[in-house]
Amino acid sequence: MNRFSAAIGGFVILLGIGAFVLFSAAYTLDESEQAIVIQFGAPVGDPVTTPGLHFKTPFIQEVRRFDKRLYSWDGDPNQIPTRGEQFISVDTTARWRIADPLLFMQRVRDERGATLRLNDILDSVVRDQISATDLLEIVRSKDWRVSEEDLARAQAVSETDEEILRQRVASGREELTKLILEKARAQMPTLGIELVDIRIKRVDYVESVQQRVFERMIAERQRIAEQFRSEGQGRAAQIDGQTQQLLAQIRSEAQRRAELIRGEADAEATRVYNEAFGADPEFFSFFRSLESYSRSIGSKTTIFLGPDSDYVRYLRKSGLPE
Repeated sequence: MNRFSAAIGGFVILLGIGAFVLFSAAYTLDESEQAIVIQFGAPVGDPVTTPGLHFKTPFIQEVRRFDKRLYSWDGDPNQIPTRGEQFISVDTTARWRIADPLLFMQRVRDERGATLRLNDILDSVVRDQISATDLLEIVRSKDWRVSEEDLARAQAVSETDEEILRQRVASGREELTKLILEKARAQMPTLGIELVDIRIKRVDYVESVQQRVFERMIAERQRIAEQFRSEGQGRAAQIDGQTQQLLAQIRSEAQRRAELIRGEADAEATRVYNEAFGADPEFFSFFRSLESYSRSIGSKTTIFLGPDSDYVRYLRKSGLPE
């Protein structure tokens, strides 16, 4: 019984040791991983790129895993002069993957080392290509065009800006990024890296140039505003002149019409007076006498009339007491 128990215990121990050795020798990779087996600090065999269960020598070998998926690289904005000596700030980004994990481990060791090498290579290529390219080719695409209708609607565009808008683009930003990608990709195989894509995220003037550009834009807007203001004042003066001319015409016509009506009224009044006074000349003489008295005699005036005056004569004829 003791021998049987000891045999079972020994078997369990051997089974545990075997399981531990098996566990130490086996490893798995999923679809997004690839690995290098390292023995005493040196790689052994070819890279393991297929997913599933794999084995290594236990205790003396270890597995160094690398990701198959894309990595993102974001460069720092660089101040670069264009071929026309305009200083601009260029911000770029790229995507890359580990194409050869063995070479990658030997040359750059890890992701941090790869990022440092990419900084040197991509920044250098971007700087070389930007400095050899005109600003117009950097900011525009090759198929970009401005139509005559757009220029006609943009009344505030100066002649200088219109000339720039009409310039043709020989290659454009797309061709520039392709050229940068080709130049940079040629240096990647020695690092075990595949450069998938590179893009220019943003192009902007540097701060000192931005200030001059803003001042130029402000001056241009002010010039256009003064032009509009001058045109408005000229138009206002023209409208005011037309209004004054029309008002003078209306007043002149009104005065002419008033004089005509007044003349016709005076003529009609004269005719009526003539008819009235012609019908009774004696009454007309009496009326004129009364008018002369009312105009010449005030409220405090004392007048002496002779017996032969017209007023007394009319009173006598009327039969009123004198």
